[in-house]
Amino acid sequence: MVERKLLVLFGSQTGTAQDTAERIGREAKRRHFQCRVEALDSYDVANLINELLVVFVCATTGQGDPPDNMKMFWRFLFRKNLPPGSLCQLDYAVLGLGDSSYPKFNFVAKKLHKRVLQLGGNPLLPAALGDDQHDLGPDAVVDPWLLALWDKILALYPLPPGLEIISPDVRLPPKYTLHYLAEDSPHADGGLLQPAAPRAVPSELRPFAARLVSNQRVTAESHFQDVRLIEFDITGSGITFSAGDVVMIQPQNCPEDVQQFCQLLRLDPDRRFVLKPTEPGTSLPALLPQPCTIRHLVTHYLDISCVPRRSFFELLSYFSTNELEREKLQEFSSAQGQEELYSYCNRPRRTTLEALWDFPHTTCAIPPEYLLDLIPRIRPRAFSIASSVLAHPDRIQILMAVVRYKTRLSKPRRGLCSTWLASLNPEQGDVRVPLWVKKGGMKFPTDPDTSVIMIGPGTGVAPFRAAIQERVAQGHRGNCLFFGCRQKSKDFYCQSEWEELVTKGFLTLFTAFSRDQACLPAAWPAAGSEQRSCARGGPDSPVPCAQCHRVGPADRAVTSSGDSRGWSLLGVVPTHPSRLQRAGSPGRSQSLVPLGLDGREEAAPVAQLPAVQSVVGRAAEGLASITVSPLSRRSRRGPQ
Repeated sequence: MVERKLLVLFGSQTGTAQDTAERIGREAKRRHFQCRVEALDSYDVANLINELLVVFVCATTGQGDPPDNMKMFWRFLFRKNLPPGSLCQLDYAVLGLGDSSYPKFNFVAKKLHKRVLQLGGNPLLPAALGDDQHDLGPDAVVDPWLLALWDKILALYPLPPGLEIISPDVRLPPKYTLHYLAEDSPHADGGLLQPAAPRAVPSELRPFAARLVSNQRVTAESHFQDVRLIEFDITGSGITFSAGDVVMIQPQNCPEDVQQFCQLLRLDPDRRFVLKPTEPGTSLPALLPQPCTIRHLVTHYLDISCVPRRSFFELLSYFSTNELEREKLQEFSSAQGQEELYSYCNRPRRTTLEALWDFPHTTCAIPPEYLLDLIPRIRPRAFSIASSVLAHPDRIQILMAVVRYKTRLSKPRRGLCSTWLASLNPEQGDVRVPLWVKKGGMKFPTDPDTSVIMIGPGTGVAPFRAAIQERVAQGHRGNCLFFGCRQKSKDFYCQSEWEELVTKGFLTLFTAFSRDQACLPAAWPAAGSEQRSCARGGPDSPVPCAQCHRVGPADRAVTSSGDSRGWSLLGVVPTHPSRLQRAGSPGRSQSLVPLGLDGREEAAPVAQLPAVQSVVGRAAEGLASITVSPLSRRSRRGPQ
């Protein structure tokens, strides 16, 4: 009889693909398969030729890019020297998760399906393409596709005689068992903030405990948004980086939320335990020390501030002793209840902790060993590095907006990482933050004769500050920055730094302040008009006047409520790769690079903005070409 083994491999950036892969794993166990669920880069891809049955679940990020935890697999799979028939014994299926508002919708899943087919794999079904934009989310595609997939798989690998599919009413065992230790047992030191091993490059599994040097607010106290310039000391870490790179920071839950969580579940936060896998071959969570306290588990590992997914309510329903709560939980976990779940969770951005508060009878009955199945781990947050190692040796700086906004819930929504970082005070002792650096998708020209035009409104200016510092330290001129914000007096980040560089001749600066409109005429011409300057600048001038620093306000996108988050003149991360060609003097080129990670969801293609085409085009008169280089924009997700 053919061995009934199933391998589920996932590539996930925000956790959605991992959650779906684990769902497939649970359904496989109900059908009595030996099933492993692994991240693609954790799996030894050389063993793929020996696999008989594999389901791939992969997200697409940015401009058709694979997630971080499948990039090594991706490079290996597309090696040209792989034999065409190397996967001839493999039965496979591909499930993609993407967003149809992006040009390269589910590009990774489509390309993966085609590549495995080229290598001789036998597809069980056409690739499924889940869409975030669907009213019911990706599950609108996932649910029917999984039903068809199990029909195909059970036809090839039927149930053993005498066995039936385990009913959905039966609760599966947890991934780990939790064993409490006696209070007098010896304590072991461990945790996220242990220094990385000597000579080891800091990574997600071995973050560097960087000392917080400064935490400075750079917006006026009267301004609605709190933006911080934060500096870390990385002396002795071995970390190297250049302009355009990204620092990953591992946040933690606030003590108040940890205390509430423990009270709700009636847990002793200082109780110590060890984890043991339920099934042989299951690895322990890499970021949890053994032994560990409940407080450490909840503070550093369980993401109690994330918006809970459908699988959370499905598992929670098994613990419910209250009929009304159980019915509601089962509704949220059903295919028919996804619209109701979206209204309850996603639209108001309700957190896991708040959801637990709403189901008190169920929450107090949750067995502790199911916590790691129920709640996902806290994921690291990415920030564009806002400094150059040439200007600030052994230091990393970030420019961070503290995320805080209102929904229909009474309590304001707060970003986990930004709120935690903003609360840290280096004057209160030795404050440490776990971090590491990874390569960014933004590349700057190395040729000193190449000028660079950079468009970075708001905190999107962060990577360009690093680039300008780096280029100035190397003596490179030809730096042109377009910066925009609301008011010059309240949120003009790094103003004195830019003005000093302008004075020294290292920087050409164009600014736009959307709320400082005292010098604007009553009506501006349409976006297609030739007249794009303020009253003092002249009809054909592409540059702002000295008093108002304004460029092309006709292209400012402002809603009727006065919300200018869609400020389109300077652009935000472009969603479409485009090129603008300008005739000019031969032999010289200039790069136009879009802004970096600033945590915003709204985005407009820079090359499609009339003001950018006009203003930047005129500013670059005489240049052979301007290239608009798209930077990967993150998928829709919760706040940082």
